[in-house]
Parts: sequence; structure tokens; C-alpha cells
Amino acid sequence: MRSLRRPLAALAILAFTTATLLAMGRRPWCRCGSPRLWVSDAWGPENSQHLLDPYSFTHVTHGVLLYVAIRLVAPAAPLATRALVALAAESGWEIVENSDPVIDRYRTTTVALGYHGDSVANSIGDILCCMLGFLLAARLPVRVTAAMVVAQEALLLFWIRDSLLVNVVMLVHPIDAVRRWQLGSGVGPP
Repeated sequence: MRSLRRPLAALAILAFTTATLLAMGRRPWCRCGSPRLWVSDAWGPENSQHLLDPYSFTHVTHGVLLYVAIRLVAPAAPLATRALVALAAESGWEIVENSDPVIDRYRTTTVALGYHGDSVANSIGDILCCMLGFLLAARLPVRVTAAMVVAQEALLLFWIRDSLLVNVVMLVHPIDAVRRWQLGSGVGPP
């Protein structure tokens, strides 16, 4: 029974997260009528409504960062315990990210003007991507993991004019030049 404790805890965290998001009014999946595993249009109305989207890559980076942070705080903890903590942290973020104040902040300070929050399926996809990042960081050499994060950030900057770093900066301290660059007008990052 002891070997089932962590997997059951993980399922309980996911169930709690799902129930909380549904109670907050989040849709289970896209209202478009045809749920998909992937949507590539980061600026379209179905972004954040299917299991995975371009922002899923930022959640892989969340996992890498959580791995590093938890390893620094609790280096002797077993990997499975640290993974459970990362799962709980990312699940908590998905709940906070989909609260009305944070959604409003995204719409007023970033280029996510039409953002209305994630579907529950997208939040679960984001959590799974986070756990993928956590496991990659646990298994890959530090240099490879760091290169992966830098490559993802660069890819997202060129592909959707956004990334985890830009997203955090724009939420915390919006920069008008960055916003104009993201919208494809005016001066911004080179």
C-alpha cells in the first residue's frame, strides 16, 4: 500500500485541481465542438482551450524551474516526493492563473486581449507538460536542460512573439515597446 501513496496523492491533486477549475466556471474543453490534442494558433480563439498549444512549451520550462528550486530546497528528498511537490505547485498555479483577477491582468497588461482563461483540458495539459519538464531536468545533464530552455524561449519568441520570460515581465511590469513588438507594430526587441 505504501507504494501507492504517491500515485494516489498525484491523482488526488489532479482531481482537486479539476474540481476547483470546474467550480470556478472553467469549461471542460473547447466550446468549438471538436476537441483536439493540439492547436497551433497562439492568437486564435481556441488557444488555451485544447489539451496543448504553443504555450505548453512554457509549462515544460515551469517543470525545469520547479525541479531546480525544489532540488535546492530539499536535495535529500526522493525524486518522487519532489515530483509530487512540483505537481502540487503547478496545479496551484493553474488555479491561480485561471482566477478572474489574473485573467483580467493578462488581458490588460499583455497581448492576450481576448484571453478568457484555460479550459480544464488545457490546464491538465499544462500540468503534464510541467511534469515532463521536471522529469527531463531530473534525467538530462544540466547543460542539455539549460540549452533546451534557451531553445524553447527563442523558438517561442520567433514563433508567437512571446515566451515564459516575456510573459512574466509583461505581467509584473508591462513594457509598452514589448507590447507593440508583440502586436507586430513599432519598436521592440530586435
